[in-house]
Amino acid sequence: MQECDGVDDLGWLTARFAENRAQLHAVAYRMLGSATEADDAVQDAWLRAEQAGAAGIENPAAWLTTIVSRVCLNMLRSRERRREDPLEAVAATPAAAAEDGGDPEREALLADSVGLALLVVLDTLAPAERVAFVLHDMFAVPFDEVGPLLDRSPAAARQLASRARRRVRGEPAVPGEDLARQRRVVEAYLAAARQGDFDALLTLLDPEVVLRADAAVGPTPAPVSLRGAATVARGAFASAVRAQSTAAALVDGTAGLVMARDGRAAVVLAFTLDAQGVITAIDVIAEPARLRALDLAVLDA
Repeated sequence: MQECDGVDDLGWLTARFAENRAQLHAVAYRMLGSATEADDAVQDAWLRAEQAGAAGIENPAAWLTTIVSRVCLNMLRSRERRREDPLEAVAATPAAAAEDGGDPEREALLADSVGLALLVVLDTLAPAERVAFVLHDMFAVPFDEVGPLLDRSPAAARQLASRARRRVRGEPAVPGEDLARQRRVVEAYLAAARQGDFDALLTLLDPEVVLRADAAVGPTPAPVSLRGAATVARGAFASAVRAQSTAAALVDGTAGLVMARDGRAAVVLAFTLDAQGVITAIDVIAEPARLRALDLAVLDA
């Protein structure tokens, strides 16, 4: 460690924090899934580091990573407690509100750099699992350092990361060839919705396709049911803004789509395909209880 004393301590610490700020934000973003929350976590970490002082620091990057990780862990635990609140307050706002946001362009760029589906799946993990997985699997922090941060042994931290890894990978409910076919259809649907390609959508939809959307999808306060390829295709265009924040994911073992807000699932589309790969039904899910009941995972590249 560079020697520093008195008034030089703060200057040295400020310089080390500036050097590591981008990395700290990267860690916080993957743990929290929201650029705004990651900004808050990094700022909180600086205040804690400033209060602790620079004395005795041998590895500033590791020390600062530990601080921001503890801040994120506390935020994740607080988020977990809020999820246990009554659902009425959450469900009162239609999912259409997901199109609002502080800086959607920045959020979209960050999500794209990490993988939107991965962020959504990470949000389904318990706080300790998420921290262990992010630190070890994404930033190569050894379990000897992860364990104490979580008040666990290194072996216990390894188990947490392993459990998280299995959740992230998921378990397909269909053979690989069928899953690949499903994925091609689902991604083609997403591409056509984003581009406003009506004819391309019609080729993917059965003439009698049925779309069912729960009450939380909005804009009406009641479930919606649409029938017919042309009607469903027009409905897809109405969700074009949402489609920009949507990615393919494994939904209950089959290929589907997940739309995210701040790294959390806001709307999920589950598809039913016939033997020819034509879409015969789409279920649009946004009610919090239904979203939490889904088994979401990342589709392999």
